[in-house]
Amino acid sequence: MKPTHLSLCSLLVAAVSGLGIFPAWAAEGPDPRQVELAVARLLEQGHYSKKKLDDRFSQRMLKNYLEQLDYNHLYFTQGDVDGFVKRFGNTLDDDILLGNPDAAFTVFEVYKKRVESRMAWAKQLLGEEFSFSGAGTVELNRQKSAWPASEGDADRIWRSRIEGELLQETLNKHKVDPPAKVLAKRYDQVLRYLHEQTNEDVMKTFLNVLALAYDPHSEYMSRSEVETFSINMRLSLVGIGAELSSEDGYAKIQRLIVGGPAAKDGRLKVGDRVAAVAQGEKDFVDAVDMKLDRVVEMIRGKKDTMVRLQVIPAAAEDPSRRDVIEIKRDEIKLKEQEAKAEVIERPLPGGGVQRLGWIVLPSFYADMERSGAPGAKSTTKDVLALLNRLSKEGIEGLVIDLRRNGGGSLEEAVNLTGLFIKKGPVVQSRDGAGRFHVSEDTDSSVAYDGPMVVLTNKLSASASEIFAAALQDYNRAVIVGDSSTFGKGTVQTLLEIGRAIPSVGNGAGALKLTIQKFYRVAGGSTQLKGVEPDVKLPSPFDRSDIGEVALKDPLPYDTVEPVQFSRLERPLFKDELNVRSRTRVGVDPEFSYILEDQDRLKKIVAENQLSLNLQKRQAEIDEEKARKEKRIAERAARKQDVAAGAAAFARPEYKRYAVTLDNASKAELQLVTNEGGKGSEKEGAKPSSDDNGGADLDEVADGAKSVDAVRNESLNILTDFVELSRAGKGPSAANSPRSTPIKRKR
Repeated sequence: MKPTHLSLCSLLVAAVSGLGIFPAWAAEGPDPRQVELAVARLLEQGHYSKKKLDDRFSQRMLKNYLEQLDYNHLYFTQGDVDGFVKRFGNTLDDDILLGNPDAAFTVFEVYKKRVESRMAWAKQLLGEEFSFSGAGTVELNRQKSAWPASEGDADRIWRSRIEGELLQETLNKHKVDPPAKVLAKRYDQVLRYLHEQTNEDVMKTFLNVLALAYDPHSEYMSRSEVETFSINMRLSLVGIGAELSSEDGYAKIQRLIVGGPAAKDGRLKVGDRVAAVAQGEKDFVDAVDMKLDRVVEMIRGKKDTMVRLQVIPAAAEDPSRRDVIEIKRDEIKLKEQEAKAEVIERPLPGGGVQRLGWIVLPSFYADMERSGAPGAKSTTKDVLALLNRLSKEGIEGLVIDLRRNGGGSLEEAVNLTGLFIKKGPVVQSRDGAGRFHVSEDTDSSVAYDGPMVVLTNKLSASASEIFAAALQDYNRAVIVGDSSTFGKGTVQTLLEIGRAIPSVGNGAGALKLTIQKFYRVAGGSTQLKGVEPDVKLPSPFDRSDIGEVALKDPLPYDTVEPVQFSRLERPLFKDELNVRSRTRVGVDPEFSYILEDQDRLKKIVAENQLSLNLQKRQAEIDEEKARKEKRIAERAARKQDVAAGAAAFARPEYKRYAVTLDNASKAELQLVTNEGGKGSEKEGAKPSSDDNGGADLDEVADGAKSVDAVRNESLNILTDFVELSRAGKGPSAANSPRSTPIKRKR
């Protein structure tokens, strides 16, 4: 019987197989033309939008490719751009669908020549004298500026840019080398990176731009990027446990992971440079001037195999010295990215202590390849272990901190929601054909039923938004944070191209493809709009340039019909919590600092100019330094007032006990806050470096330490929530299991 249609993969196999008529490319791995056609067909037929590659698409993609290479409009001239548009503007779609990558390489070769020429010109200019005494300025961000009209226009732009960089290095009080030498090395590094680019790298960039033209979250990934993605999801890798960075042509040891083979061995040190790598007893492969991801790929390998490194020790006085270090590879757990928790003890005004729980969740991770297997990583399993310990400690309220959580596994978002509701639908999804699927929690057990706050910001995205939106729709938790979350309401799948289309061959990378949009059970969408909080707090991340709306070509916002679910009918006291919070925020100096910094940043972005006058710049630096010192002094004074009990705005001092996956089942918890170094500290406890009653400290852009005011106020909101719940018969922690661990059926 003759089939009426072919599957997506069958169509692609047939199309790609016909590419044999073209001459072979001189490149390692799969033919780039086959990969290009495969990616194009997968996007056309598999992407949620079902957009076709046409002339309009060609023009947009060409513009995006030029800006991907030259994002600050510094190297190409308007003449270059006009020439590219004339040659490829209306034919790029046809070339892609024919598997013809000429446009990618032609544009890149012009870009390469422009960069080489500009770096040579810039290094010559470094020999000139600059007075830094005029009224000139340099444009900070040229992404929205016109391309230079001519080479002369480009020279003018670059002259002010180089003058600005020289002035910046002149103002650098910690410099070792003369400013011109620093910049010369920087320009050499630009050229080094440029010359490291292979045909595979060029195609990777081009195909990624092709995917991004469909939406901001579709992406072409190389082999090494696929492995990195997998590592981030399962929170483990097999290697030696060393983080590398690229410096002067060498892979330099940036950090050793605690508990990893290299750290246990002890011979490899931070700052050592890798000159060559060998597998077991095989010959060394020179790693100097090799791309960093290639060096990393050689160092990684199978568990229990040996790798030999030829290194230049950081402490070596003789630059010709080479040490050989042999290390056995092993599995390394990335514990820093796991969920972690704290028990927070806060003194109550009338005496006594209140115990609150705080869980930080960096991402929604899961071991996709070993899902359900014993020992496989799971966000839900880890959070459940932490919750059981927090409940055993008798917490009266809980904060789930999703700030900076960019998402991850959709399944984990659904399962994690299930820890806090009895059962029911969690999220709806719709594919490109209009078919709906509802993801449900089917387990009626609840791990925690007390007062709960979910803390978000503009960097909380995707799975974080599913979780926060579901708990908001169910009336289960109070959402606190920025004016909205990120606004990513789409679902992606990872397609390994070699598996989807075997004729392309192995090593073709993968396509992260947007295949669905997700919707709240109440019918709304998080796409573009995100999740709006019940209580809004000022935040350094609440900016217009962060979020889905700031990205290119996002999918539109829309809504669907709600599904039936059982909303919890109990008070969350949102109006009263807002009134109390606004009163505190209005007199909190830390929030006034945040608002002041936001205003300053808005002004800088709007002006988009930096002075090239030495005196003016020094005055700005002095002003910034004085502002920083004033805040430090004000914080110190407030701390003394708190100690004396005479603060106009006093924060309660409190203690924090760490709850990790390693110690959740142990009898003793580690004290991580110990104000004044005295009191009830336990043996082995270490005081934190906090300067504000146990508040976390964040690094801000200027390098100064700033109190995490959002964290402090979130705890205040939770304390209010607990108090109001007791008085108004809202959610009570007494209903949650404090001593009996919960086991999920799934």
